[in-house]
Amino acid sequence: MAKEEWTILPHCAKESKELYIVLTCDGASSVGQVGNEIAKKLTLSNTGARMCCLAAVAANSPTHIKIAKDAKKLVVINGRVLKCASNILEQRGIKPDYVLTISELGIPKAPTLDFNDEDVEKIVLKVLEDLKKL
Repeated sequence: MAKEEWTILPHCAKESKELYIVLTCDGASSVGQVGNEIAKKLTLSNTGARMCCLAAVAANSPTHIKIAKDAKKLVVINGRVLKCASNILEQRGIKPDYVLTISELGIPKAPTLDFNDEDVEKIVLKVLEDLKKL
């Protein structure tokens, strides 16, 4: 895809107060990749969601911590029961508005980067429905 065809996303730091900021596990396993794919689909869903960089929050980037704190709603997607994304935020005193853990939805972690598109679609629909209730 040529650069002029790229989809330009809302600027996290400038627009966070108007956005559902999505921070997700992007681990090197099936559920990590499901989390990343969910965040991408939510961002492209035209519903005011925008994935942002969890690693930058973990690295104590003041800009990214402010984005998480200023979000219209903060959405956190964990891969499995370790809940790395939630723990990173807890360590920084940030309370999310919505938390989902993929493995608690019956999707097992596997040592692969592959995932089932049907699982992703099912969870995206669930998250979109849940966000309407926030």
